[in-house]
Amino acid sequence: MCGIVGVLGRHEVSPGILEALRRLEYRGYDSAGIATVNNGVLDRRRAVGKLVNLSDVLVHTPLPGKSGIGHTRWATHGAATEDNAHPHLAGRVAVVHNGIIENFRALRAELAAEGIAHQTQTDTETVALLTALHLDRGMTPVAAARATLARLEGAFALAFLFAGEDDLMIAARRGSPLAIGHGVGEMYLGSDALALAPLTDQITYLEEGDHAILTRAGVTVFDAGGAAVQRGVATIRLDAAAADKSGHRHFMAKEMAQQPAILRAALAAYTDATGTALALPEGAGFDGVDRVTLVACGTGFYACQVAKYWFEQIAGLPADIDIASEFRYRAPVLSPHSMAVFVSQSGETADTLAALRHVQGKVARTLGVVNVPTSSIARETDVALPILAGPEISVASTKGFTAQLQVLMLLALQAGVDRGRLTPAALADHLSALRALPGLINQALDREGQMRDIARHLAEARDILFLGRGTMYPLALEGALKLKELSYIHAEGYAAGELKHGPIALIDQHVPVVVLAPHDALFDKTLSNMQEVMARQGQVFLIADARTLAAAGEVTHSLTMPEVPPLLAPILYAIPAQMLAYHTALFRGTDVDQPRNLAKSVTVE
Repeated sequence: MCGIVGVLGRHEVSPGILEALRRLEYRGYDSAGIATVNNGVLDRRRAVGKLVNLSDVLVHTPLPGKSGIGHTRWATHGAATEDNAHPHLAGRVAVVHNGIIENFRALRAELAAEGIAHQTQTDTETVALLTALHLDRGMTPVAAARATLARLEGAFALAFLFAGEDDLMIAARRGSPLAIGHGVGEMYLGSDALALAPLTDQITYLEEGDHAILTRAGVTVFDAGGAAVQRGVATIRLDAAAADKSGHRHFMAKEMAQQPAILRAALAAYTDATGTALALPEGAGFDGVDRVTLVACGTGFYACQVAKYWFEQIAGLPADIDIASEFRYRAPVLSPHSMAVFVSQSGETADTLAALRHVQGKVARTLGVVNVPTSSIARETDVALPILAGPEISVASTKGFTAQLQVLMLLALQAGVDRGRLTPAALADHLSALRALPGLINQALDREGQMRDIARHLAEARDILFLGRGTMYPLALEGALKLKELSYIHAEGYAAGELKHGPIALIDQHVPVVVLAPHDALFDKTLSNMQEVMARQGQVFLIADARTLAAAGEVTHSLTMPEVPPLLAPILYAIPAQMLAYHTALFRGTDVDQPRNLAKSVTVE
């Protein structure tokens, strides 16, 4: 979602803010801007589109100042226009905002009654206008910001900058994350630590309801009740190459290529020295647990759908799965003997975080499967299991998905051990298969040329179907999602057995059907469904191992995958799902790393 950067520096801040905003491009945006205070004067520059457009504006009309705030906006209220771009400026205050002010219409009506008109369609402008009104009535900047915060309803991360105040910035967080960076004679503010990595490795995370007063001398943090509190300073070690493509054409290409190494390292981190037993964090066990509830959004939800099979087949543990945005609204019946697992790459997904807060105190324990160990979900769950994928820059998740799957598999194995369903020998066999998986993924990645050839045909289609059975059904959903995200082609995933219950009406010679069919207990049924497609002149693109392909007969196109134990097939078959979407997008000329309308971290409902 939107990105925020703030700097109280010793040198001109616009170049540094622009560079920090580039590190937040992965969050998704459609306009950008910077505001500074220079010799007491507040000024700003804004531009629609990519950051290069803002960079051009700054070349022609420089923005001096050693104090500043910057923003990349993903449009919610109002179209992507320069007027609606942040920072919003009213009188003596400039504001940047991530989130949604739910009561902005009521506040706007109050301001209108005071004769104060809005110039934009945004909810954020209301924050600036209300703060300006308090300043005009004689309040200090700190008092004015606090008075405004007290009136706001909704989710937000906010940063305030004031005319005449070269050494003051105010930050506030409710629902959306904010990190404060500590420098020598400088202070920084960012939506996440990645933006601040070139500036500092000393980070303080604001907690829910906090607001902070920053000067170059340091920061004072106040909790939701207004009391001054101490928030710890963490040393964050982010790889300097995390935001670099490392010779790849796109971040997505780099992140797909990283998957074997990431899975190998993460498996080593969660097993003992012998590699034959699990070493999960304390509290990640399943003693006394009679049910697991899995909650996530998007790609993470599909990972949970795979995990449902694993928990039930390996551990005999009933598993429910929920889309986070729907979970608490259906009034779920929660057992005090259940474990609730929340899956989020960023650890800040608004719907998933709200679902977590809904179950607290109602279940035996909560567990977060996250990629950011300092995130809100990691901090607020009873136990956090980082997936150890490293920063994922491309909006479309690749290594995050396979790393989530591996950690969920390890949890299912732990449940099998705790429930007496797995002997030590059986566990060792499963872990041995997981250790072999990175090698199989490398073999799949080596088939990129074949995947590119298939993608060339998919790029010409208007509609595409993905089919799978068992654990391949969630992979069909994930494959369709990736294709939609990156290529803007309409695609749908179906359980293959559901084809004749409606979707088969879509089949004709113009509709490619991608079939995921490893040689498992259900492959023959999948092939039967595939024959139904071929009987109606559908184009079949079969992704399978050699044994399945031999049994399938002639198809339109095929991709030979390495053989893999059926339980691990979802992790391996994620590779062609990702690669097909990537190359189809390249053939169509779309923006692979930053697809239109999408954001990496969805921090508003």
